[in-house]
Amino acid sequence: MTTTPAAPSDAARHAVTDDQLAELAAFGAATAYEASGLDCALDPAIRPVWKGARLVGRALPVRTHPADNLPLHHAVAQARPGDVLVVDGREELCGYWGEVLAVAAQQRGIAGLVIDGGVRDTVELEELGFAVFSRGVCVRRTGKFWPGSVGDPVTVAGVPVALGDAVVADADGVLVLPPSALAATLSASRARLDAEQEYLTRIRGGELTLDLYGFRE
Repeated sequence: MTTTPAAPSDAARHAVTDDQLAELAAFGAATAYEASGLDCALDPAIRPVWKGARLVGRALPVRTHPADNLPLHHAVAQARPGDVLVVDGREELCGYWGEVLAVAAQQRGIAGLVIDGGVRDTVELEELGFAVFSRGVCVRRTGKFWPGSVGDPVTVAGVPVALGDAVVADADGVLVLPPSALAATLSASRARLDAEQEYLTRIRGGELTLDLYGFRE
C-alpha cells in the first residue's frame, strides 16, 4: 500500500506564536514542565541522540507501521518551516531516520525530530546539527510500504500530540504542550524562574534549602 496521506491543514499551526516558542526555548523543558502542571512529558527513554541537541517548534504528528519509514518521507514533503516531526514509531528499534532524511528535513526548514523508535547515522546528525530525540539507535533496515498518517492526532511515548502543539526538547526531556496551555505555562515559568533566582541568591548567602522551602518540622 503506497497511498499518499492527505496533507494536514495549516490552520492549527498558527495557534502558537513564534514569540511564545522562543520564550519556551529559553525556559527549557524542566522549568516548562513544572510550570505547566500537566502530564505532558514524554517517556524519559526518549533521549537526544547527540549531546547538546535541543529543539522547539510546532508538532507535526506522524504515525508509522512498525519498521516502515514511508510516512516519514511523506511528512518531510508536507512539513512547514519550524515544524517538529513527532512520530509514533511503535517503540520499534530500527533505522527509521538517518542522514539522508535529515538533510532533506533541513532543506524544508524542519526544526527537528522526536520519535518513539530508533534512528541511525548519529555522527552525521550531530555534524549536521539536526536535533533528534529517539528511543534508541539501531541500524536495522525499514520497509517503505505503508503510508501511515501525517497530521492526525497520535500518542507518542505516552503523551497525546496534535497538529500545532508546542514541542520543547533538551537534555532534560521532551514536552508537548497544547496551545491552550501555553500562555499559562509561560506565565508560571516566568514566576518560577524569578523565585529560583531569588533562592539561589539566598543559598549563596548561606541559607539552607530546609529553611527556604519550610521543610523543618
